[in-house]
Amino acid sequence: MGLKKVLIIINPCSGTKRANKYLTDIVDIFTTAGFVATVITTTKRGDGIEYAKTMAKDFDLITAIGGDGTFNEVVAGLVASGVKVPLGYIPAGSTNDFAQSLHIPKNILDAARNIVNGEPVAIDIGKFNDRYFSYVASFGAFTKASYATSQNVKNALGHLAYILEGISSITSIKAEPMKITANGQTYEEDFIFGAISNSTSMGGILKLSPDLVDMSDGFFEMLLVKAPKDLIDLTEIITMLTMQDFERSDKLIFLNSNKFEIEANKETSWSLDGEYQEGRENIVITNEHLAIELMMR
Repeated sequence: MGLKKVLIIINPCSGTKRANKYLTDIVDIFTTAGFVATVITTTKRGDGIEYAKTMAKDFDLITAIGGDGTFNEVVAGLVASGVKVPLGYIPAGSTNDFAQSLHIPKNILDAARNIVNGEPVAIDIGKFNDRYFSYVASFGAFTKASYATSQNVKNALGHLAYILEGISSITSIKAEPMKITANGQTYEEDFIFGAISNSTSMGGILKLSPDLVDMSDGFFEMLLVKAPKDLIDLTEIITMLTMQDFERSDKLIFLNSNKFEIEANKETSWSLDGEYQEGRENIVITNEHLAIELMMR
């Protein structure tokens, strides 16, 4: 039986660049496990998509090293390739929300061992019109901070960077009029925040209980926050979000669905896995059930 081949796609600029110094050790872990490793670095946005899309057919395993944005690109490229190849993830960004939800080790080398000793597990991903995302599509308050905060600030402050950026811009947060249809119900309101996710953590700001999230069930969780009319409303919203009590407040909408049809202002920008997405007037977000296989222990 011949050696297996792994394609390692690394973003050398992710986070504090901490994965770079472990690259030889990572390759050694794969080699010891019976893989011939090919390493390629991303140099600009979109490289991860292109590499995975064009090269997946030649490999037995693809491994992404970087942050959520890098993983997003590799996932998108892999799905677009039409090839079913298991995917490994070594988180090396400044937030790594998706990895936290999957309990992937924070330690670089432990994450590599997790891949070679793991088994492929099928999980869902999302599709925002024609663009894929791994774990969250969001708009409104704090969303801009995920892609507007500089990498240097993210490196220095991590999760705190998003929170500080969000607080500094809270006076400019405006309500977004939106019409959202899911499960045959329509919700038409002014919202200050919305997220459609398959994760327990979003930007280190909003966290969902693991009891509410199953990454392989064919459904996404949607949380919408209505625009507060006064300080009392705002206090209630903050309290309910902190307590993860989404049922008792009429200021919050929380539900599960596999499809969301959205009518919005095209000026309303979105974030997909922390990366900028231009607004659209008509948006369809779908759950792509069991679209990828992730190596997990």
